[in-house]
Amino acid sequence: MSEAEVFHEKQRLELCAIHALNNVLQERVFTKETADDICKRLAPQCVVNPHRSVLGTGNYDVNVIMAALQSRGLAAVWWDKRRSVQNLCLDKVHGFILNVPSRVSLGIVSLPLRRRHWLAVRQVSGRYYNLDSKLKGPVCIGGEEELRTFLSEQLSQDVTEMLLVVRKEVEDDGTWLNTCENN
Repeated sequence: MSEAEVFHEKQRLELCAIHALNNVLQERVFTKETADDICKRLAPQCVVNPHRSVLGTGNYDVNVIMAALQSRGLAAVWWDKRRSVQNLCLDKVHGFILNVPSRVSLGIVSLPLRRRHWLAVRQVSGRYYNLDSKLKGPVCIGGEEELRTFLSEQLSQDVTEMLLVVRKEVEDDGTWLNTCENN
């Protein structure tokens, strides 16, 4: 499969959580409206919703991502960075959503501020792709070893976090984790 055939939404407003969800699912499932509905369900009594930007531009939190995945029969498993990515049972993982630091810019001017950004990584036709919505298109990472290297490099940054996107039964039985010590 060519990179042109890999589904990839590009960044708009502060909707990186929605883009990461759609990119990891490889189809446009979620919109700003569906994410806002999830926010209302998560905090129905709140005038100012704690799960999104007060400006209405997105900036959704992990609770929105988790609820969205649950609506599709999937689960988000928070990866313990003390573990080696060698312990991942990749054939049980649907994809990855990472939360990484991101520079803030106004046009071409980069500001000395850092925000949080959600991005997706997913296997498509036997190759893993970085589906970051800030990229011009999908970037092929390669096979399993290249993926493990990529994830290790990302997780070596203190503030990067990773969610494993798995089927609900995989979350329940823990088979996303390879417990063999020699891996």
